[in-house]
Amino acid sequence: MTSPESLFAVPDAEEVRIRIPRYDRPGPRYTSYPTAPVFSEKFGDEDFRRALSLCRDRVLSIYIHIPFCERLCGFCACNRRITQDHSVARPYLDALQRQADRVAETIGGDRRTTQLSVGGGTPTFLSPEELDRMCKIIDARFPPEPDAERSIEVDPRVTARDQLEVLRANGFNRISMGVQDFSPVVQKAVRRNQTEEQTERLTREAREVGFLSVNYDLIYGLPFQTVDTFRETVERVIENRPDRIALYSYAHVTWISKQQRGFENKDLPEPERKVAIFLTAVEGFEKAGYRFLGLDHFSLPDDELAIAAETGDLRRNFMGYTTKEGVDLMAFGASGISETAEAYAQSTRDAMEWQERIVGGTLATMRGWWLSEDDKRRKWLIHRLMCQGEVSPSKYETKFGEALSDRIPDLEERLAPFVDDYLLAFQDGAYRVMPIGRVFLRVVAMTFDAYLPGQTGDRPMFSRTV
Repeated sequence: MTSPESLFAVPDAEEVRIRIPRYDRPGPRYTSYPTAPVFSEKFGDEDFRRALSLCRDRVLSIYIHIPFCERLCGFCACNRRITQDHSVARPYLDALQRQADRVAETIGGDRRTTQLSVGGGTPTFLSPEELDRMCKIIDARFPPEPDAERSIEVDPRVTARDQLEVLRANGFNRISMGVQDFSPVVQKAVRRNQTEEQTERLTREAREVGFLSVNYDLIYGLPFQTVDTFRETVERVIENRPDRIALYSYAHVTWISKQQRGFENKDLPEPERKVAIFLTAVEGFEKAGYRFLGLDHFSLPDDELAIAAETGDLRRNFMGYTTKEGVDLMAFGASGISETAEAYAQSTRDAMEWQERIVGGTLATMRGWWLSEDDKRRKWLIHRLMCQGEVSPSKYETKFGEALSDRIPDLEERLAPFVDDYLLAFQDGAYRVMPIGRVFLRVVAMTFDAYLPGQTGDRPMFSRTV
């Protein structure tokens, strides 16, 4: 057994393989705490309005969900509506405008935004004119700061240069492209046929029109993926030199996404092969000069994410890793989850139902959660672990004015197995994540989740951690 090395070292594949049977289990990704299954349907519009009223004069982050896609990708577990009828966009934007009016009026005061993210679905399902309208709806009610980060997720198969030009004219400076895997065999299995030329073309055009950052999203653990084929994908990604890379673990959640059923019969990688694919990618990106950040992100050393990791300012929310701290997140559109310092609120998922409820004069709140003091403390602990790779009793006490042992009396006992297995090491008065621990970070975070013991039943809630 080798000794733990630096936090950013590539984990040893054999040592990871040995630990898989102990740590491969269902678990949250902790883009929020408490996690969405905890949210209560008793939390309704009145609760959300009260939470919004507490956001007056705070700096905001905005998320817009555009659920429409022309085609269904087999791996996708996002909230989406498949249609080739582009006339659905106009009434959806009409409802978006009403929701934005209602939220802005409820918050009141100065509502400046430091971040805008658009996801889906496929946001570039919208025409250039509709994208322009979407931007103006939000900016008129939530004016952007001069240095605001503005990003959008796009599908290279359906995104054109004129759409990029409209987005850039509206201040967008980051673009995230779904790539997943360049292997034709894998693409056929998951019904996502996307050529390298399409990805390269959009990357080039995004840079030509002035986007400051181009990001790629990859998925490991898809049907028919092998170490060798994914190594080829990694090499081709590196040739295009994206500024950031998100390397997501495929979530096999057939109870949510029925189209995933049958993947088990298409050579879905077993946990050992899935981890080997991941570690191959980590090694390839590290050798190419990318920094390995948090759970599953990579960035070039001069990127804001890498700098935030160095300074301890890396943060995590529903949009993944971010540099924005202390901002309330306002989510617009079907299924969007808003996150304030005091509460979470999720809109109804179905796009048509969401539109009807918004037009009917409501905020279309489906469920939500008021954070208790215990929630806030555990949320801070989980996010420190996921973003800074540490659990520091002294920093916790400085932050909250109580000993961590008072909040979690059996903390040492809970973390001891991870220390014994070299996932964590106790150094300079803090528990620090070791290279092997990066692979099982979700499992370590589960230690601090007060709700997991009660989340049992016949229906699964979370994807597997490996």
